[in-house]
Amino acid sequence: MIIPGKEEALIEMIATLNVGEAFKKIAEKIVAHKRITDEEALLLFEKASLGLTASLANFIREEKHGDKVYFNRNFHIEPTNVCVFTCKFCSYSRLYAHRDEGWQLSIPQMMDIVKSYDGKPVTEVHIVGGVHPKMDLNYFCDFISQIKQHRPDLHIKGFTAVELDYMFRKAKLTAKEGINKLKEAGLQSMPGGGAEIFDTEIRKQISADKVDAEGWLKIHEEAHLAGMHTNATMLYGHIENYSHRIDHMSRLRNLQDKTHGFNTFIPLKFRNQNNDMSHVHESSIVEDMKMYAVARIYMDNFPHLKAYWPMLGRQNAQLSLSFGVDDMDGTIDDSTKIYSMAGSEEQTPTMSTEQLVTLISQAKRVAVERDTLYNVVKSYAAKEETTFDAALN
Repeated sequence: MIIPGKEEALIEMIATLNVGEAFKKIAEKIVAHKRITDEEALLLFEKASLGLTASLANFIREEKHGDKVYFNRNFHIEPTNVCVFTCKFCSYSRLYAHRDEGWQLSIPQMMDIVKSYDGKPVTEVHIVGGVHPKMDLNYFCDFISQIKQHRPDLHIKGFTAVELDYMFRKAKLTAKEGINKLKEAGLQSMPGGGAEIFDTEIRKQISADKVDAEGWLKIHEEAHLAGMHTNATMLYGHIENYSHRIDHMSRLRNLQDKTHGFNTFIPLKFRNQNNDMSHVHESSIVEDMKMYAVARIYMDNFPHLKAYWPMLGRQNAQLSLSFGVDDMDGTIDDSTKIYSMAGSEEQTPTMSTEQLVTLISQAKRVAVERDTLYNVVKSYAAKEETTFDAALN
């Protein structure tokens, strides 16, 4: 989507700033739809002002999406927080050896959650949780099949590559075979969790015992080849540096060049409460916004950049809409505990559709309800309507 005059305005703005030739070259690349290098991304992280990165990122997001900000009506099911892995940054899971401290939902209990949304206009159920050794591939295939039988219109997005890697290894299946089995049961797409940071040494320090970068990427590649769309995340703001972030984004960008199967990139802010990394300071809001901006500039082949508001906080997520973000995730409905347990801004992560639309419109953007694959369900652009109810009709 080319917005007339935007290119000239950006170049003129850069020309008036004392930013140096390197940043002018980056701006010219962006206007010409050329990819920036890893070295240029590092320069943006280390030397660029927040205002400059915001301007460059906002140019890209408006060229791709205009003033639209997407959200969906979804709910989460977290089958268990019992986990065989020991990620140091995690405040959510309980070791299998201490499983009495956690929860484990049965299939009937999870189906009760699904049925509680009967008659409600949700479009997606998001299933993700800990890695429980007794919740295997057949168990989840059965659960997915029951969801599909009960509510065929509900899009099922489920399971991180960490969960899937464990399930597939236990079932003695390849990633391709496991993905196809889940797809046959009714799985339609995957979230992007478990990516953390791909760098081997950093990964050894924060999440040594779960699937490595190559395994994570392989599972997403197989999902793409099977016709599924997936998301991708990156956990930032802990012990990694800018080069580690760029390496992580580069591997995702390269896979996207190959498969075109990623919908959305989601930078996830490290939170330091109630985990083994509580001594690590959290990133500042300035650093958060620069992360989003550089991600939007660098990840040129990703259609969408999401701010996961339960993690970032709704006001900071609103601010991110000026730094390249075009997606606010969904209504959630207080059905996720992963970030509230780590000390996120949102201890009761739920927003009504009205609240989300208001939050987006306050940022001078147009709220657009989407489904999981970004088909438009409803646009709330008509501000002539005097009430939210009128906009819904």
